[in-house]
Amino acid sequence: MPPIDRFRKQLASWVPRLGAALLVPLFLLTACHDEPQEVPEAMRLSRARGCMGCHGMLRKQVGPGFAQVAERYKDDASASVRLAIKIRAGSVGAWGRVIMPQQTQVTEAEARLLAEWVLAQHAEPKR
Repeated sequence: MPPIDRFRKQLASWVPRLGAALLVPLFLLTACHDEPQEVPEAMRLSRARGCMGCHGMLRKQVGPGFAQVAERYKDDASASVRLAIKIRAGSVGAWGRVIMPQQTQVTEAEARLLAEWVLAQHAEPKR
């Protein structure tokens, strides 16, 4: 038998074993892996209502990042109520010359949910 034919025959016998050797660890990894975390309702809402167009999760884009807002108001017990009002009514001057326009498409309940979610954000750990 020519060497190339012997190689093809060996290769044909390795493929099923190699496939099983690769698939079993992949199966075990996926079987043992935690379920992916669901996106919080408030995050979905922030995307749907356009919040993410101006705010980043951590840092300023047009307006401050959500983690920056949470850091500023971390010791303010009334922050969630005041922030919910600012979301709907708008604000100017709280973050310099940046204007937060009125968000009339956001309901009061949605504003409360968004405010609580924003205030729960955390800054990146320092390295």
